[in-house]
Order: sequence, then structure tokens, then C-alpha cells
Amino acid sequence: MNVRRDPRVPVTTAAGLGAVAVVVALITGGSAPVVTAIAGVVTGLFAAVSLIMAASRVIPSHRRQAGAWRWMAAGSLTWLLGVGVRPMADGTPFVLTFADLLMLVGSVLLAIGCGMSVKPPAFTRGVIRQAADAYLGAASVFAMTWVAVLGPAFRKAEDTGAFFVALALPVVCLLATCAVTPAVAASRSGNRAVGLTGVGVLTAITVAEMATALARLDGDTPPLAAGLVVPAMLLVLAVTPWVQDVRPVRPLPAALTAATPLVLVAAATVIATLYVIRGSRDAALAVVAASVVLVLLGRLFVLLVETAGMRRLVDVGEQQLRRLAENTGDVVLVCDPVGVIQEVGPGLEATYGYRPDDLAFRPIFDYIHPEDLPAVQALLDRMTDEDDGPEQEGGPAQEGGTRISCRFRASDGTWRPTESVAARHVRDDDLVLVTIRDLSDQVALRNQVTHLTFHDGVTGLPNRAYFEERARDVLTRRGAGGTAVIFLDLDGFTSVNDSVGHASGDHLLGQAARRLRSAVRADDTLARWGGDEFAVLLEGGGSGGTDAQTAIDLAERLVRAVSNEPFRVADRDVALTASVGVAFAEEDLPPGDLLRNADVAMSRAKELGGRRVEVFATHMHADVLRRLEIASDLQRALLENQFAIEYQPVVDLATSRVTAVEALVRWWRGGTFVPPEQFLGPAEDTGIIVPLSEWILREACREVAAWRASSWDIGLALNLSARQIMAPRFVETVADALSESGLPASALTLEVIEEMLVEDAGEMISRLSELRTLGVRLAIDDFGTGYASLAFLRQLPVDMIKIDPSFVSGLGRDDTLTLLTRTIVQLGNDLGLIVVAEGIERPEQLDLLRKMGCTRGQGYLVARPMTARGVDSLMPTSTLQNTA
Repeated sequence: MNVRRDPRVPVTTAAGLGAVAVVVALITGGSAPVVTAIAGVVTGLFAAVSLIMAASRVIPSHRRQAGAWRWMAAGSLTWLLGVGVRPMADGTPFVLTFADLLMLVGSVLLAIGCGMSVKPPAFTRGVIRQAADAYLGAASVFAMTWVAVLGPAFRKAEDTGAFFVALALPVVCLLATCAVTPAVAASRSGNRAVGLTGVGVLTAITVAEMATALARLDGDTPPLAAGLVVPAMLLVLAVTPWVQDVRPVRPLPAALTAATPLVLVAAATVIATLYVIRGSRDAALAVVAASVVLVLLGRLFVLLVETAGMRRLVDVGEQQLRRLAENTGDVVLVCDPVGVIQEVGPGLEATYGYRPDDLAFRPIFDYIHPEDLPAVQALLDRMTDEDDGPEQEGGPAQEGGTRISCRFRASDGTWRPTESVAARHVRDDDLVLVTIRDLSDQVALRNQVTHLTFHDGVTGLPNRAYFEERARDVLTRRGAGGTAVIFLDLDGFTSVNDSVGHASGDHLLGQAARRLRSAVRADDTLARWGGDEFAVLLEGGGSGGTDAQTAIDLAERLVRAVSNEPFRVADRDVALTASVGVAFAEEDLPPGDLLRNADVAMSRAKELGGRRVEVFATHMHADVLRRLEIASDLQRALLENQFAIEYQPVVDLATSRVTAVEALVRWWRGGTFVPPEQFLGPAEDTGIIVPLSEWILREACREVAAWRASSWDIGLALNLSARQIMAPRFVETVADALSESGLPASALTLEVIEEMLVEDAGEMISRLSELRTLGVRLAIDDFGTGYASLAFLRQLPVDMIKIDPSFVSGLGRDDTLTLLTRTIVQLGNDLGLIVVAEGIERPEQLDLLRKMGCTRGQGYLVARPMTARGVDSLMPTSTLQNTA
């Protein structure tokens, strides 16, 4: 309901006023014209006031409805003025008086209001067609009225001119009624009840004025019943705006309202024909019939013009569709219902190597892969059976075409993946239009992405995600019998990265992967677990079986493969050893626990000096004790301020301007530097990472806020840990740190790695979304190394992605890594994200990244991590001079 109302008030008032007006007029002995005038003035005034009040209370979104009601109110006022002065004007010698003109204007205003009471889509048929339908309806009604009433009156009339002048008012009212009735009757507007009532008022006025005109011509007084029908309808019009939602009126079908003028014409034709057959002939009836014929011919001409225009539009649309398909590289085929190709569009030879004549009049099934043939055949059968009715299966889908994936044979014999759309031809329903789009590049890219998702970009081995999935699958299918897991860690690899850089470290990992691959059996799964760790899955039932001794022998071979010969890295020999742990599957042991046991055994081997193999045993609690010791030292270090923060600059690659710094924690334990990878893991496991991260956040925000206070537009980047994000007051902690330091939220970028999304993804994304609402920026660190990248971008809006150094290290040397890096940069740019490349160590890497469109970067070539004092030295120029 769009009007606040109480329907009882207007209903009671309307009934009371109408009854009082009629009774008073009759008691006072008024004549029929006087009674009609009094009733018309009272009810017309009441209708106008009611419509105006209802319009003033309409909600703003229904202003068109309020305007329609005001037009109808104006029509009611004008009409009542005419009714009020008619008794005085009836004594004049004129057939058409000033009162009649007022009533004529009032009727037109009522018709305008009725037309505005419905929504504009009701008038989409065109003005000419509406006018023609209105005239046809009015002329038909007039002809039937002529036969029944007007013809005899005309033959008795002494003055034919006065006769037709007297009919002017009812004829105009009839035209107005026929003009608005179809639109109002077919409208689905919720406010159409007022419009329908207005149509009823117009109809009543037409009937009353027709009776009045005939009475005038006969010199009689108009009948009282004809004069009171209009006041009665006005009372209904006054009440309708207040009760129209009580019982909504259903609209008539559009087809019925469109056919009504033609039905009236047919009825009038039959009646007029019978009238003529009986021997009655009137010139007026002949004129009306001739005008109807002319209007019908005009309407037919307009219909032919519209049909021709629609046909031209269909032709243009078909040409545009073909041109669009050609420009997009699609191949268009026209087939008959049995699949024989009748016409071939351009682009076939360029895409599949066929000439059009090679496929013409040959079955399309000859070029469809046998496995896909049943689905294609079923699709054509459904399209053929569609004529049986819309309820046929697949029928509704055919209106816009049906998509189907299949493989299409190229001229070289290869099967190309395609996405095809089959639809009925726009001109001939017996033909099928088939659009074939080649998806070879997309499928190849998807396969490549899938491979990269489950494979390591540095070594080419399966990654951790693949290994975990494979372990779950093996234990589910084969059980625990004969299954073992080997974990291997390269001893001393951290010093390689620190001494020769990450790029050389990645090169060493590639060499280690090749050695390990040559040592494992063909049935074993070798994967890079992460960092400098590798994992091997030995599946029970393989060649030679997998017993305990076989697993231990393989573990020792892996140690020898790493330790026997040094690695050649950066023109130097680097000797490494390996720590190996072995764990055997047991009944009811979850896959995660099996992997954990192998990791525990490997850690035990590393603690014992490395270059050895340790088999997991249940009594291995030394790891727990060691972690407790580290946790105790970390807690003490936090209380004694043994931690420090270094900042690694992030620069704009185009201008070499420092745009941000990434805060990195450092631990000096009794004057000895402890690498972050040795204490961050235990800190995460024991929960010390939460207060440590809060301290880093507050200190870094304070430092960066001080730099920004010196008119240096610089941002801060911080890495988040999983336990930190899941801390109870994590979001509040970030907000407090920003508030205390005065650092704008937009200047803080918090980074997460993809591995965090593997477990408790829903809760973690919820927490990160809360950060996003604070205005803090979010970034994905090491983008591309996990398998949650795309899912993360879809679920959480991020501002930045940081390309993992393993990809950057291969720029200019590895085509696959170069292509993948370019793809990531393009993906970030297309999504409107800031792309940061990590691990820039060579000038050619910097040049390639600039050409790819990567906007920002960091690494040893750009700047090494430095203390806050070192960052202060960058402040005067805000650029790094050594990046040129």
C-alpha cells in the first residue's frame, strides 16, 4: 500500500453526502436537471477533494500516481462546474452550450488522469496504433448505437446539423473512453483500480450525455436515472483511492485488450450488414463504415512497415552476430536437424585448418570425439523435438541457445577442446546455428596453472599440497601396510642464502632435487615440502615392496646423494649434508600424524648433528623439551628487550622512490644473532608470537608515524602469523596501535601467506575482513607458491600481492618462471592490485619486472634490511641511489 488511509471515513462520508444531496433535491421538489445538477456538484466536489487528499499522502516514489489523481481531480471540478451551470444554460437557444464545453473539458482531463494512472510500458504499442484502435472502437460502438438508437432519432430530426452538434459531447467522451480503456485494463500496476474507476466515470458520462443529447433533440427533459449514473460513479471514484488495495483487480490479458477493437469492428460490421439488408440506409453510417475501412487500411500499412523494419533488424542482427563471431575467432556452422553441415562461416581454416568445402554437406558427427558424440546427438534431438511444446525437456533452454563442451577434430588429427552453442536459426527453424569456440589455449593455461598449483616452481617437484593429498589417498586406498614417509632437510642451507643470495640458493635446491629424484624408486613420490625440506612417500605394494629395511636403505641413499659431492653454486663449491627422518604408517594413524612423525624424526636427526637418519619412535620427547626451552628463552628475551626491528625498503620500480618499509624482527641472544627461521616456528607453536607481534606492531607503527610526521609519505608492511590472527583481541590490538601512534590505517599493510588458508579458512578470512573495514590494507605474501591464491582473491578483497622470490629468481633464465611471473603481474594489474616483486638481486630481473608492468619491488639489489637509523638516511631524497 502506498497511501496511509482509513477507508471507513471516505466510504461513510461519500454515501452520506450522495444520499443527502439526492434526498434534499427530491424533497424540495426539484426537477430532474436540478436534482442531477445538485447531485453532480456535490459528488464531483467530493471526488475532487478526496483525490487531492489522497494524492497529498502518496509516498514520494509514486509521484506519477499522485499526478494522475490530481488530473482526475481537475477533471471532476471542471465537470461539476459544467453540471452546475447547465440548468441555467439549458434555456438558451444553442444546442451546444458553455456548460457542455466545460463538461467536455472535464471529460478530457479525466481521460488524461486515467491514462497517467498506469505505468508507461502500457503505451509501448505506439501512438498511431493507439489512436487507430481508439477510433476503431469508438466508431464501432457509434455504429452499433446508430443502428439501435441514433438512426431512428436521426430520421425524425428536423435539423441534421443540430443533430450532429448535439452528439459532439458524447462522441468526444466515447473517443476518450476508448483511448484509455485498453491501456488501463491491461496494466499490471498496483494502482490501476483508480484508473478503472475513472474509465467507469467516462463511460457513465458518455451514456448520460448521449441520453441528454437525444432528450434535447426530442424537446424532453433528460431522464433522472441517466443524470444520476455519473454522480454514482463519482462517489465510487472518491472512495477508490482509499480502498484500492483491499481487493486488487486482476489485469486483463494484453492479447484480449489488443483484440477488442477488432472484435468491436466485427460486431459492428455484422450489425450494420443486417441493418442494410433490412433496407435501412443512412449516409452517416456509410461515412463511419468508410472511415473504419480507411483506418484499418492505415493500420495495416503501419503494420507492414513495422514488419519490414523488424525484418531488417533481424537481418542486421544476424550480420552483426556473424561478424561478432568472426572477430572473436569463433567458427559458425549451419546444420540441419540430422547434423549435416549446410553452411560454413569464415575462420574455419585459420582455427582448424579446414577449407569450407571440406566440411560442406558432411555430418558434423564425423568431427566430434566419439566420447562426446552421444551428448551432441542428444542435444540435436532435443532441439528437433522442441516443436512438440515448451514442456519438452530442454525446451526453455533453446530460446537463448544451449552450451555444450566437446572435442573437435582439427585437420592435423588433434582433438581440440571447444565450447559450442547450438540455437535455432533466426530465419529457418529447420536449421541449427552452431557456434564453436576453440578453448585450446585456455585449457593449456588451465593445465599449466594446475601443474604449477601442485608443483614447486623452483625444483619442478610436486609441492606440499600434492604430497599431503597423495598421502591421504594412499592411506585411504591401501591402508597402513608397507607405507612410509621420509623427511629430508638440507643442513646449512640457510647460510647459503645469506652468503650467495636466494637466487643461488634456489639453484642449489634444483640440483638437490635432481640428485634426490635419481635416488628414489619410480613408484615413490618425491616432493619439496617447503624451504630446504623434501619429503618422500613410499607406497606399500610397489616393486620390491616397502618394508622397514627398504625405507631405511632409501633414507641412507638420500643422505649420500646430498653429502657425497659438493654443489656448484655461484662459481664455488658448497658442501651440504642432510638430516633425514623416517616414519612408518600404523593402523588408525591419521595422515597428518604420519607426516608429523617424520618431521619430528628429521628434527631429531638435525639436533644430533645432521648427516644421519633417525626413525621415529614413541619415546621421542626431546623435541617437546627443546621447544619448551626455546619458549622460555623467547619469553625472557621479550621481557629483556633482546629483540630489534630492521626495515627492508620497498621501492617504486619506475621512480626508485621508497614507498614503504617491511618490518623484520631480529633476535640477539646473548650477543649472538639467531636467524628468524630458528625461533619464529617455536614462537608460533607456543603462542609467544602473539605478544612478540604486538610489540613489533606498536614499535614499527611509532617509527613510521614519526617519519610520516616529517612529510615523508611512507607506508609500513608487516607479516602476520596464523596464531596472531586468531588471537582474541587481534583486531582491537591493530586499532589501538594505529590510534596510539597516529599512523593512518591506509599506511599499514598486513601480509599473510597462502598456507594460513588451508585450515580454519572461514574464521581467518572473517578476521582479515574486520581489518579491511578499519582501512588497513591486506597483501598476499609469497603469491603463487601455495594453492589457495585464487580462492583467497575471490573470498577477500586484497590490495597487494607479493611475488615469491622463487619466481623472480628465474627471470631471464627460466622461460617457465618468466612466463608465470608475467602472468601474475598481469593478473594483479587486471584486478587493480599493487604487485610487489620480492627477492630482486640482479639488474636484469629489475629490467624485466619494469617491462612487465610490475610497480614495486624489494630485494638485495634494491636495499638490504636496515635499522631505523639507516632508514633515516633515506629520508632526505626518499629514493635509493643504488637501484639505477
